[in-house]
Amino acid sequence: MKETKDVLRVVGIILLALFVLIVGIPIVFKLAGIALGIIGILIWLAVHVIYLAIILAVIYLIIVGLRAVLK
Repeated sequence: MKETKDVLRVVGIILLALFVLIVGIPIVFKLAGIALGIIGILIWLAVHVIYLAIILAVIYLIIVGLRAVLK
C-alpha cells in the first residue's frame, strides 16, 4: 500500500510538472513578448528624442550663426 502511494505521488508530480510546462511556458513567453515590446517602444522613443535633440541643436546653431553674422 505504501508503494502505491509513492507511485501515485510520483505520477501526480509528473502530471503537475506537465501541466505547468504546457500552461506556464506560453504565459511566460507572452509576458516576455510584452516586456520586449515595452523595451522596444522605449528604445524607439529614445532614438526619436535624440533625433529631436539633434534637430533642435542644428536649428539653434543656425540661429546663433545668423545672429553673429548680423551683429
